[in-house]
Amino acid sequence: MGLAVLWGLVEVGVQEVPAAGIGFITANTLHYLLGRSWIFRGTERGKTSGYAYFLINAGIGLAITMVLYAAILEFTSIHYLVARIIVSLFAGAIVFVLNAVLNFKRV
Repeated sequence: MGLAVLWGLVEVGVQEVPAAGIGFITANTLHYLLGRSWIFRGTERGKTSGYAYFLINAGIGLAITMVLYAAILEFTSIHYLVARIIVSLFAGAIVFVLNAVLNFKRV
């Protein structure tokens, strides 16, 4: 989902780094909804407070994503979509652990 948003925005002229941020936020909102209903079903935290914690964790992930993504684009010749996939693996793992431990309290 995030890659599709990134690609679509770049195709209409948005710079890669801001487009990656918009794609990240879009994908993470969907991730919260799916994660809460499928992966962490039965969590005791309310939906609103859970989403707030999720957004804090996503903000950390977004910061990691944007810094690494900008660095890869600046210092390598890697295609912007490949760079985003590489960054996703790293940032996604960190955000998943943060949510599992701090938000949903399930490891």
